[in-house]
Amino acid sequence: MSAFPHARYLKGAHEPSQFVQDIGREVAFAGRSNSGKSSAINAITQRHGLAKTSKTPGQTQLVNFFELAANQRLVDLPGYGFAQVPRPVREHWRGLMDRYFRERESLAALFLVTDVRRGLSEADEQMLAFARACGRGAHVLLTKADKLSRGEGLATLARVRREVGDGVSAQLFSATQKTGVDEARRMLRRYLTAKEPGDGVPSPGQTNPAWG
Repeated sequence: MSAFPHARYLKGAHEPSQFVQDIGREVAFAGRSNSGKSSAINAITQRHGLAKTSKTPGQTQLVNFFELAANQRLVDLPGYGFAQVPRPVREHWRGLMDRYFRERESLAALFLVTDVRRGLSEADEQMLAFARACGRGAHVLLTKADKLSRGEGLATLARVRREVGDGVSAQLFSATQKTGVDEARRMLRRYLTAKEPGDGVPSPGQTNPAWG
């Protein structure tokens, strides 16, 4: 059974005026176009195909809103960092993200999805800066952890935790092996049910370095 049996797609927005009503709470997912973001969303929600996956990176060009429960949403932000995306699209993305993070009162936290083998990119750091600037929590999913040995994965996790500093948590994650899926789901629920945007933010050491 799905962890979110009533999850459903609401709409995709190309402009801020198209965002859904700014009520309740929502958690945004962001990541490079080939980071495994859609697979992570599907694994965490236990809803195969909720977020569309593609063999061609960069297919998510809209801000996609999904309702998980009454007044609780997951937001799939446009992928970034793919070389073939035209410059006007990249510029539009920056402006859209700036408006989204500055204006969404219902935004509770950011889940940053990045390939564990790549580490944090400049664009990833920019997304974390967006979250910090508006006082929101952030949680890093180091995806594709099954591609590394246990020792390599834990070493990367420790390095990323040092890089992001206080106020941002991080974990290892694999959609294919289900590594860290339960942990990520608990974090998502924590942010969606916290009373205030800053509530429920763990220190980096509060999450367990799960390894299936």
